[in-house]
Amino acid sequence: MKAKGKGMRNCAAWVTLAALWLGANPPATAQTGWTPRGAVEIASNCAPGCGPDRTARTFQKIWQEGRMFDAAITVGNRPGGGGIILYNQLNQRADGQMIAIASGSLITNHIVGLGPSHNELTPLARLFGEYIAVAVRADSPIKSGRDLIEVLKKDPGALSIGVATSLGNSNHQGVARALRVSGIDVRKAKAVVFNSGANAIVAMLGGHVDIVPGSVGLWVPHLQSGSNVRLVAVAAPMRLPGLMAAIPTWREQGVNAVVSNWRGIVGPRNMDPEHVAFWEGALRKAVATEAWKKELQQFLLMDEFITTAEFRKYLDEQHIEIKELLVDLGLAKN
Repeated sequence: MKAKGKGMRNCAAWVTLAALWLGANPPATAQTGWTPRGAVEIASNCAPGCGPDRTARTFQKIWQEGRMFDAAITVGNRPGGGGIILYNQLNQRADGQMIAIASGSLITNHIVGLGPSHNELTPLARLFGEYIAVAVRADSPIKSGRDLIEVLKKDPGALSIGVATSLGNSNHQGVARALRVSGIDVRKAKAVVFNSGANAIVAMLGGHVDIVPGSVGLWVPHLQSGSNVRLVAVAAPMRLPGLMAAIPTWREQGVNAVVSNWRGIVGPRNMDPEHVAFWEGALRKAVATEAWKKELQQFLLMDEFITTAEFRKYLDEQHIEIKELLVDLGLAKN
């Protein structure tokens, strides 16, 4: 009986030690820290079907199909006001249950007085770079980006630029930055605004404007169909792959102009560090999936994933660079 009692006491001691060890060292599969409770929303500041909305729905699908966390995921659309409507609502959600898609317009709109500063939000991650390509009609005498620069050096108003959807945005910058670094007075360049990239292209093909800058994804169907457009430059830091592999960058043509309509994720201002850590982790897992890599490849998007600290620094630098250009364009005050 004594031996049996001693064995039971030893067993109890081992159970206690094991419980203490597990408490200090939880299994790798255990959830730690904050996680969403109830439905979460990933929202964009444009209508269903727009680029940011597509990004939101891609994440929704990846997270749901991969069962990456338990909460239900909805996609919201808050168009209007240069992002003011979306970001005001986002800043009312301190619970961590709502995040939003952001793009280069976050910086541009604030500079021209149409939206909040990036400092009024919490940058969570930059996802990718969507670079701007510059096109002319296939029968245009402009054969290259260098040709375009030389023509406009002689007369800045000699060619008209079809811009979708507002002056000063990433599309406009894709040409204006190249002109500026080439010593051309960008205020004298002739720009015509259209309400969509498709309408700007129709106008160019009809001979109503000479040049259309647009994100590389805009040109994919035209490159695939062999339509009558010629891409003369892409505002990327290096030559892009796939369908864009034959298109030289501005830099290759002696013009140091890089313009990206980047896409990222932001949260409300002063976001709780636990909420930030959760979303950084969820986004890191999503961008490592084959589904995400396929999305980037299909739309010629460049993987440029960075998280909060680096993203904030990038936005600070972008604000300085873009403000200088918009001041020169007469769209912002110094």
